[in-house]
Amino acid sequence: MNEPLEQPALDDVELVARLAAARRAILEQLRRRIVGQDGVIDLLMVSLFARGHGLLVGVPGLAKTSLVTSLAQALSLRSNRIQFTPDLMPTDITGTDVLEHDPVSGERRFRFVPGPVFTHVLLADEINRTPPKTQAALLQAMEEQRVTAGGVTHAIEAPYLVFATQNPIEQEGTYPLPEAQLDRFMLQIEVGYPSAQDELEIVRRTTAPSGEPVTAVLTQGEILKLQELVRRVPVADHVIEHAVQLVRRSRPTDPGAPQIVKDFVAYGAGPRASQALILGAKARAVLDGRYAAEVEDVHALAVPTMRHRLVMNFRGEAEGVTAAIAVRELLTRVSG
Repeated sequence: MNEPLEQPALDDVELVARLAAARRAILEQLRRRIVGQDGVIDLLMVSLFARGHGLLVGVPGLAKTSLVTSLAQALSLRSNRIQFTPDLMPTDITGTDVLEHDPVSGERRFRFVPGPVFTHVLLADEINRTPPKTQAALLQAMEEQRVTAGGVTHAIEAPYLVFATQNPIEQEGTYPLPEAQLDRFMLQIEVGYPSAQDELEIVRRTTAPSGEPVTAVLTQGEILKLQELVRRVPVADHVIEHAVQLVRRSRPTDPGAPQIVKDFVAYGAGPRASQALILGAKARAVLDGRYAAEVEDVHALAVPTMRHRLVMNFRGEAEGVTAAIAVRELLTRVSG
């Protein structure tokens, strides 16, 4: 039998209710600008409250940039956008030291000028358009929430969230993200085409006068408290064991790996995927007004958490077996 979970404190009960209400309010605000992307918005909020980062993949024109900037406004957070290009330099992202002359004392000294990475919500647009050296400039900021320049480390104010976009069809002149950087993204969020009805509404709105502005729902301080709340959400041992088993069986060398993994996967997901599954499950539960993560939360996040962490082999690429297909097959083989 599973051990009973610890009961939440009264303050945490109130915070759970506050976050669930905030989720509904944020969806209402973003629907003023964004049509038909409620699932994407939910995954963005899971990333935020689990203190993760998101990689958005979709064709141009699906409002990925507008979605991220509108979310930042609804959360009363500062946001910056970087358009990644082949000539972008690392210092264009992180900032640089500039030499200044003091006219009074006559002294010269270096002063650090922060780059656009110093914000709350960073949109890294078309991240695979820039060379690996520049892509890597984000690694320290994403992992440690700080930047080192000129031997001095500069902290980035919390909360901090990186959303990167990449275009799946324009591959010419791109630099694929290395596995080490892909692993830093908690979720890979697929932004698909809208339905016919949604597309009609998009055209009506975007060809009419501007609509209502997005109103802030949460303050910066509330977001930090809610991020701490997510860490306190209890998870039963069998849920953690299930998440770990799911990740381990994505590796072709694991004895329990299903045949699809052994045949088509070169490298499976690492331990960071298990951590992301549990943190994401906690955030998803609280956003839904529940104070305990369940196996169903792990299943709901398995594909966006794992698909960018699996490396398919040549046979898999040749036969069109994608990482998402492999993860869905895993879900049918690993029972809860």
